[in-house]
Amino acid sequence: MPHALKRPNLTAPRPQPLSAMNVTPFIDVLLVLLIMLILAIPMAANVTPVDLPTDGRPKHPVLETNVLTIDAGDRLAWNGHVVTAAELRAQLAVASDLPVQPVLRFEPDAQASYDKSARTLALIREEGAQSFVFDGNEKYRDFP
Repeated sequence: MPHALKRPNLTAPRPQPLSAMNVTPFIDVLLVLLIMLILAIPMAANVTPVDLPTDGRPKHPVLETNVLTIDAGDRLAWNGHVVTAAELRAQLAVASDLPVQPVLRFEPDAQASYDKSARTLALIREEGAQSFVFDGNEKYRDFP
């Protein structure tokens, strides 16, 4: 009987089903969720500089008329004294609290950056300066 069908050996042990769970699809799903989470988180694109508070006392005296200048190197000066933005905030706070607010004359240099001038104007507005004037605008008339 060469061509006869072989009968199975009934005495051989039967193979047992695998009891270990296949975790590959589970790991694939977790990786996809991780990638979606990474893509969904917005990137920090804008940085907001924060001036930390100082002791609140002005470093320089507040006069009846104060001159605030920005030079070509973007340095702030209060009546000729170089100040930081935090010191300027303290100066303006004291000036705003006076019964009669002093006049604040703003004189940016022609080479000063627009960004620094705009930030300074915003700081002046935040501190509530009432008597504010631009000074020296005639020097920009013929500016190229």
